[in-house]
Amino acid sequence: MDASVNILNWFEISVNDIARAKKFYEAVFDIKMEDSEMMGMKMAFFPFDMNGKVSGGLVQGPYHKPSADGAKIYLNANPDLQIALEKIETVGGQITMPKTKISDEVGFMAFFVDTEGNGVALHSNN
Repeated sequence: MDASVNILNWFEISVNDIARAKKFYEAVFDIKMEDSEMMGMKMAFFPFDMNGKVSGGLVQGPYHKPSADGAKIYLNANPDLQIALEKIETVGGQITMPKTKISDEVGFMAFFVDTEGNGVALHSNN
């Protein structure tokens, strides 16, 4: 591996209720997620294409347990994370850190807990 390769190539957000979680993320990000089932797990995929962009999905299965602690993934909320943040509590999530400036160069971040109890982060340039 070197600097020309994405260090992250896929992410999975563990869920207890795939339908509830899918509804939450579709509402927050104004997206449509594709359902799938593989290896005994229910999944819903974030929009992606096969041109090297990192993506991921929601997964309900025996090895996936939601948690507010542990590793954080930062979802891209450009152009301004406040747009997504304002939807979180209206669709069942909880904001745990409001929009916070990191620096002029890096932008802004915020934390929330989704409907499944996962601690997730947002990032945007503005």
